[in-house]
Amino acid sequence: MQTKVSSKGQVVLPISIRNRLHILEGDPLEVLVENERVVLVPKKRRKFKTWVETSPVTGLPVIVSEKGAPKITSDWVAQMMEEIP
Repeated sequence: MQTKVSSKGQVVLPISIRNRLHILEGDPLEVLVENERVVLVPKKRRKFKTWVETSPVTGLPVIVSEKGAPKITSDWVAQMMEEIP
């Protein structure tokens, strides 16, 4: 994966990285230089409230999160499953 530095010094983080690390717009990142590498470290993780509701369509339980919470996708779940030893 690659990205470029803009004329303003800005770097775009690919959506797959933002989703994996739950980085949202406005989240602070610490910038470090380690062994000639630039390292970005998320400074805080947001905690979102989630709850279980019954779907009015299927009648099955579904997980609901408050507005602004990252969306859980099947790709995201697959990535998490790959990281389990």
